[in-house]
Amino acid sequence: MEGTAHTPADDLYDTTATERWAAEPDKRPGRTAFQRDRARVLHSAALRRLAGKTQVVTPGTRSYDWDASPRTRLTHSLECAQVGRELGAALGCDPDLVEAACLSHDMGHPPFGHNGEEALNEFAKDCGGFEGNAQSLRLLTRLEPKRFVPDPASGELVSVGLNLTRACLDAATKYPWARGDHPTDPGSVKFGAYEDDLPVFEWLRLGAPADRKCFEAQVMDWADDVAYSVHDFEDGLHAGHLDPNLLFAEPERTAIWRVAIGRYVPADTEPEELRAALDRLMEQEWWPHGYDGSAVAQARLKDATSQLIGRFCLAAEGATREAYGSGRLTRYGAELVVPREARNECAVLKAVADLYVMQRDEQERIRADQRIVLAELAEALSARAPEGLDPQFRAIFDAAPDDKARKRAVIDQIASLTDASARSLHARLAQRTRRADG
Repeated sequence: MEGTAHTPADDLYDTTATERWAAEPDKRPGRTAFQRDRARVLHSAALRRLAGKTQVVTPGTRSYDWDASPRTRLTHSLECAQVGRELGAALGCDPDLVEAACLSHDMGHPPFGHNGEEALNEFAKDCGGFEGNAQSLRLLTRLEPKRFVPDPASGELVSVGLNLTRACLDAATKYPWARGDHPTDPGSVKFGAYEDDLPVFEWLRLGAPADRKCFEAQVMDWADDVAYSVHDFEDGLHAGHLDPNLLFAEPERTAIWRVAIGRYVPADTEPEELRAALDRLMEQEWWPHGYDGSAVAQARLKDATSQLIGRFCLAAEGATREAYGSGRLTRYGAELVVPREARNECAVLKAVADLYVMQRDEQERIRADQRIVLAELAEALSARAPEGLDPQFRAIFDAAPDDKARKRAVIDQIASLTDASARSLHARLAQRTRRADG
C-alpha cells in the first residue's frame, strides 16, 4: 500500500490522495494518477455492461413508443460524468477525478435497476444485504479483474480490482458508512460497504471526517441528481407519457407533491415550496410548453434540457463560491452548497418522472415479473452452486470461508448480469429444472 508518484497536475492532491492499495509503476509516465483512474474505469467491462441495465424503463421493451431507445445505466453514467466533470472543474476539482467517480458510481447496480436492487436485498438479508453503492465499491476494489497481487498471508494471487487511487474511490462513495452505521438513521437501506469490504473501505477513508462525503463525491452526487432528474423528465415527454399541460392542473400537482415529499425532499417540506419551484420552471421562456413530438418541439425540448442542467449547476457553483471564495476546492476543504430552491426544482422533476413513467401500470407489471425472475434465479443458482457460476465467481465461491461468503459469491454473479443475460440464465436454469422434474 505504497504511494504513487506525485505529479504537478495533482498539486492540491497529496500522496495520500493519489495512493493505491497496491503500488504499481505507471506504464506511461507523464499522466496524472487520476487520468489513469479515468482510463481504467472507461476500459472496464463493468462500465460496458451498464448498457444493458435498466435506468428507469427496461432496455429492449416496447414501453417507449418512439424510435430512440430509453436511457440505460450507461448513458446515464456518461451524462452524469459530463455534468460532474464541468461542475467539478469550475470549482477547482481535478476533472479526471470527478469524471472517473461519476462513471463508476453506478457500476455495482444489478439488472432491472432499483427493482433488482430490492429483490437482491431480500435474498441477501441473512448475509449482509445488498446495496448498489456498496456493490460498486466491491466491484472497483475486488471483482473487476485488472490487478492481482500476492496475498501477504497465503502468497496466493488476489484481486484488488481496478486498484484506483484513494481519492477516486472516496469520490465514488456516495454513502460513506457501513450497513447500520448511517449517522442519523441506523435503519437506512443506503450504505457504502459490506462487512467483508471494510478493510479497503477504512483504507480509502483514511483521514476523512466521519460520515462526511469528500467534496468530489458531493459534486458527483449533485451531478447524478441533475442528470437523472432532467433526462428522465425529457424521456417521459419524448415517450408521450407526460402531457406538459397537465402540470397546470391542481389535481395533478397535488399528486406530484405527494410523490416528492418524503422521497425527494424532506418530509417537513411544504407543498407551497414545491408549487413555487414548478412555477419558476414553467415561467421560463425555454420551458417545453405544448410539446407535440415534432422536430421543432424536440429541438426546443433539447434546449430546455440544456437550460435545466445549466440552471442547476450554476446555482450550486454560485452558492458554493459565495461561501468559499474563488480558490480551488477539493477533498475536505469545502462543502458543496446547493440552494434549497434548486434542490426543490430538481426534486419536482424527479417526482414528475416518478409519477408519470415509473408508476404506470405497465411498468408495475414489468417490475413484478422482474422480481420473480431474480428471486427464482437466486434460488436456482444457490441450489446448484458452484455449478452454473462463471469461472470468476466459482473461484470466489470455492475460496469462501463460510455459507454467507458463498452466498455473496452467488449474489456477485447475479449483480454482474445485464437485464437480458439475467433473463437468459433464468430461462436456461428453469428449463433444466423442468427436465430434471420430468
